[in-house]
Amino acid sequence: MKYFKYFGITLVVILLDQAVKMLVHNGMDFGTAGQIKVFGDWFKLHYTTNPGMAFGMQLGSEYGKLILTSFRLVAMFGIGYYLYALIQKKAHPGYIFCISMILGGAIGNLIDSVFYGVLLGNAPFDAPNPWFHGQVIDMFYIDIWEGFVPEWVPIFGGSYTALWPIFNIADASIFVGVAIILLYQKRFFDEANKSEEEDDVQKQFIDEKNS
Repeated sequence: MKYFKYFGITLVVILLDQAVKMLVHNGMDFGTAGQIKVFGDWFKLHYTTNPGMAFGMQLGSEYGKLILTSFRLVAMFGIGYYLYALIQKKAHPGYIFCISMILGGAIGNLIDSVFYGVLLGNAPFDAPNPWFHGQVIDMFYIDIWEGFVPEWVPIFGGSYTALWPIFNIADASIFVGVAIILLYQKRFFDEANKSEEEDDVQKQFIDEKNS
């Protein structure tokens, strides 16, 4: 039951993320033509795809996408095992909750990368094959500013871009999970250390009692 509680959070994030992506894919036109204003001009639904990493960055190689997807696959198992270990150790519930959200977001975007090139046919035209080359579907657009970025700006310079990237539920889940950990790290880790110290004292007391 203790495992289901937290892996259940991961599953909810995955299902919600995939459901929204399918609704967007099947119910919206791609790009600006299908854009839907939700709150004025600053928050919109905008169907787009992301072939690479966060903020649209890519690995400059024919096998860059394959490398990225493979890395995501390894990271998914790593985070999953870490979550299992945290539950075993009875770490702070808030911290475990955050890791569950991060795992859900990681798997959500991994599904796009592995399968969408085949199931939705959205792999880039120059992809060696559709497997592991699917593009991630994004839709939430906070329109703070968009325009041409000067050439001298690192990474984004020389391109027309938006100040705030378009993202999806998986991205939001990862962002929120990391943000909460950063905000409450002192509480999460101080209580965890205190709990370990109490366990050590209790174990030492039992050993002395039995000796």
